[in-house]
Amino acid sequence: MRRLSCALLIGLTLLGFAARAQDRATLVADAVTVQSGTTLAATGHVEVFFKGQRLTASAITYDQTNDRLIISGPIRIEDASGNLFLAEQADLSADMTEGLLTSARLVLNRQLQLAAAQIQRSDGGNITALRAVVASSCTICKGSTTPLWEIRASEVVHDAAAHQIYFSDAQLRFYGLPVLYVPMLRVPDPDLTRATGFLLPKLRSTTALGAGIQLPYFVVLGQSRDLTFTPYLTVLGNQTLALRYRQAFATGAIEIDGAVSHDTLNKAGQRGYVSASGNFDLGRDYALSFYGISVSDEAYLSDYGISSTDRLESQIYLERVRRDLNFSAQVVGFQSVREGDSNTTLPTTVTNLNYEKRFPLYGGSAGFTFDTHSVYRNSTSPVDGNGDGAADGRDLGRVSAGFDWNRNWTAPNGMVLRAMGTTKVDSYTIVEDAVYGGRPKRLSGAAGVELRWPMVKAGPDGSAQVLEPVLQIVTASLPDPSVPNSDSTLVEFDEGNLYALDRYPGADAVEAGTWLNLGMSWLRDAPQGWTLGVTAGRIVRLVDQGQFSAASGLDGEKSDWLLAWSLDNADGVALTNRLVVDDSLSLTKGELRFDYAKPAFTLSGGYEYLLADASENRAETASEIKLEARTDLTGNWSADLSGRYDLRAARLAQSGLGLDFRNECIDLTLSLSRSYASSSSLKPSTDFGLSVELLGFGGGSAAGPSRVCRR
Repeated sequence: MRRLSCALLIGLTLLGFAARAQDRATLVADAVTVQSGTTLAATGHVEVFFKGQRLTASAITYDQTNDRLIISGPIRIEDASGNLFLAEQADLSADMTEGLLTSARLVLNRQLQLAAAQIQRSDGGNITALRAVVASSCTICKGSTTPLWEIRASEVVHDAAAHQIYFSDAQLRFYGLPVLYVPMLRVPDPDLTRATGFLLPKLRSTTALGAGIQLPYFVVLGQSRDLTFTPYLTVLGNQTLALRYRQAFATGAIEIDGAVSHDTLNKAGQRGYVSASGNFDLGRDYALSFYGISVSDEAYLSDYGISSTDRLESQIYLERVRRDLNFSAQVVGFQSVREGDSNTTLPTTVTNLNYEKRFPLYGGSAGFTFDTHSVYRNSTSPVDGNGDGAADGRDLGRVSAGFDWNRNWTAPNGMVLRAMGTTKVDSYTIVEDAVYGGRPKRLSGAAGVELRWPMVKAGPDGSAQVLEPVLQIVTASLPDPSVPNSDSTLVEFDEGNLYALDRYPGADAVEAGTWLNLGMSWLRDAPQGWTLGVTAGRIVRLVDQGQFSAASGLDGEKSDWLLAWSLDNADGVALTNRLVVDDSLSLTKGELRFDYAKPAFTLSGGYEYLLADASENRAETASEIKLEARTDLTGNWSADLSGRYDLRAARLAQSGLGLDFRNECIDLTLSLSRSYASSSSLKPSTDFGLSVELLGFGGGSAAGPSRVCRR
């Protein structure tokens, strides 16, 4: 009751704390005395609340004549921004924003601590100057005086308005050992997320370039724009300047990346690349996106670890998607950096325009499609000089229109009968091709009837099973040999197209003849949280039209068997397996994918098997295993592992290892990767990277688990 009475008394009578503002100060203490009418002394568990600030101390003396506070510690002041001041003695203004604190500490954002012999506050609390400073965000255990890292400085100034920290005579130490001296250093405080200045440097060593350092410099150009310069110097004398420009708009954003290098790897001397990307919301469900890239030579992107892609794609894409409408327009440019490829004979520019409208018709669903497609090559030769199956200079244009319709009928016993049909007309213009030149036109169509019988069974344990046999009869127009197949050379056979009227992915080729699509699926959904699904099927043709290769699994009067299953459970396990096998169970295609995800451990990988197929530009059978894993080794350590192994060649194709240590004050990342020779222009290379980030400053990563002090 005594402390409460004192608080009420001071809140009603003390005007000194609120003489310059309407805010009233509240003081709570064990004892309060008034001396000479102008001096107030409070002792014992003193607390003061004023303008969002909170002060606790052993004793306070307020001099109303000089409008000053003399405070005895231990002192704790938390300002309105959450910054914390700790001190033994203080002489402050009445509003606690200006004055001197001795044997003091400043804690910013509850993370970065700056210990000083004295702290001087001025400019209404915006400027805080510290003398003889030790700064760190590391936990110091009892019995130890040395943090993992620290910055010692003769003077430090914190500008709260600009969110900047200025160090004079700064010395960086690890475990007490000096490693770097900087006369002047400016870093953002923890409350600032964007500021002009140097970013985290990275040490990197590669087989081709040698050891080097990347030192990014970030420039704020405004609230919506920024620019990053990254010099990259190596001990072998290789020099690179990379840049990244970003700008955000009200409806989208753009990014431009590029680099210029002078190295010893290429006789041309100057090398580089440039890329640009962006996306915009144009309103009325229209979206625009673009990406473009150009590179000086075949090996540049791989030499500098920018990309392993050997066929570069640039495009502008406009789309509009609604419930019953889909529209898209696309212009694509290609540049190959694969060894042995010629950009003269490969398609360099491709355009696509697609329009699809869905609507109800005769009790079912109908759709109208209109699309155009064009391909341009730089070559003018009408013959196939490089043996890739296409005239070196073939330029092609196509205009197509199509219509489809389908309707379902459900019988009382649950059987579902479906009728479907599609028709399409194509008009081609083909030039600079001695075999397919001219203006061929094609009318194609397909019709089918489908019968499926979904049977559902509910178990007493709450599980549910669904068994569904499916039979489809399809007939389609015969193939037209006057049209070259340039967009449908890669044909898949999976659950997605088992019941399709046409399994070709593009428009140049059309599946022809009469056939049966046969299949059955089974699904079990268990109350324990796991789901298992199985699908099997094959295709039986009346007459084999010879359209598909053996590697596709679709050739012959009877296709190979498609067998697929998937498993998901509540423990984070997901398995998917797809096999295409012939009647003797010999594997034609195989794919296995597995994923396991937990907060402290993730694992994903897969196996892939593909038969050699000249029509798919695959000269040899492919058999490969991929693996990616990440695990938390301890509370602070984590590791990731990746690899790709070529079973046919009996060698690794790619491998990588990463280690990361993160605690409350530091993030240490170590990476090691190895890329091996391939059929492209990529050369074998080993890449080593090391980065160290001191946490607690603005724009940095989030802090990890704090250090555990052991007795």
